Amino acid sequence: MHELRIALLTHSVNPRGGVVHTLELANALHDRGHAVTVLAPALPGQSMFRHPRCALELVPVNDAPSDLAAMVASRRAAYVKHLSRLLRTQRFDVMHAQDGIGGNALADLCDAGAIDGFVRTVHHLDHFADERVMEWQQRAFLRASQVLCVSRTWCDTLAREHGVPATLVHNGVDLERFSRRPEPHDAQVIARLGLRPGAPMFLAVGGIEARKNSVRLLEAFIAFHATQPDAQLVIAGGASLLDHGDCARRFQALLDASGLRRGPGESLVITGTVPDAEMPALFRAADALLMPSLREGFGLVVLEALASGTPAVVSRIAPFTEYLAADERQDHCCWADPESTASIANAMRRALAPEHAHALAQRTPAVCERFGWAASAARHELLYHAHVSLARARATFHATTS
Repeated sequence: MHELRIALLTHSVNPRGGVVHTLELANALHDRGHAVTVLAPALPGQSMFRHPRCALELVPVNDAPSDLAAMVASRRAAYVKHLSRLLRTQRFDVMHAQDGIGGNALADLCDAGAIDGFVRTVHHLDHFADERVMEWQQRAFLRASQVLCVSRTWCDTLAREHGVPATLVHNGVDLERFSRRPEPHDAQVIARLGLRPGAPMFLAVGGIEARKNSVRLLEAFIAFHATQPDAQLVIAGGASLLDHGDCARRFQALLDASGLRRGPGESLVITGTVPDAEMPALFRAADALLMPSLREGFGLVVLEALASGTPAVVSRIAPFTEYLAADERQDHCCWADPESTASIANAMRRALAPEHAHALAQRTPAVCERFGWAASAARHELLYHAHVSLARARATFHATTS
């Protein structure tokens, strides 16, 4: 197949799941010989947390409004302005938005006649109090020429609730980056973050958010800590464009009432954004990953943890139940009811059973072998060519009938 010129749009330069997906997909498509450009909005002084092997365009954004609708509108307008200039000198065969901000910008360019169509990946859908934001979220995939999802769960949701046929294209995991092989700098990362080797250490990735079930997660850890006072909970990441203040306040109130100490070396460590190069070491240091989420598009960090030799506590809901096969559930993952604090705490205890760590020390789980970025890129490539062929057919039809 011939080389494609591909623009991949993401919503941020921060280490979020959708941004990681964009960068890894870009690298894999680049390795397959395509000309890929990643675009991301950036405030003055910001840079992409991980530089891809392909071209990268930072879209200048001058302000960061606290109001969600204003923030979305600002980044959408910045995308339209930047792409309008870019399209005067460059042509893309495929313009692919990984989020609603980029999707609305591309829909605006379609309305202006600047592009003929675009591809949109829906990782998951959110519930927003602002009706305008809800309308924009829907417009971003309703206007797309081709819609993709990273799980069957969200393909089914789009079909059932919106009448949109979406195609399944899975995430992947980089087994060179995430492995159980210790690295020389692991000890430095452990010391810098104030981790306690030898004591049960649980890791949650994604910050403090309602969708991540952070309050119940803390309740479960408090219950666990009562029986194992040397246990440690580490919450990493959390850079987000959304306001999670309400969840953070409830989390803090619970923490204050619990008497747990917070800080490096204490029972609770909240790291904020961790340097990208240190994340594999953090996964390896953990005794178990905690992912009792209430809603996920895929849950990529589960694969990253398993590839690092770390068992995972996961919600017994889709999409986890969709891609974790029976053998992986038994050997490496412990199910939890995300609505039950007791169930999460019990899964935490089960995750520390020696057989889980032993199984992961023997081999990389099959699920990590099944989901690779090279396979994801090959699937995208086929769908992109179908998208380009359809766009050309439409253009020919309009030319012959006008």
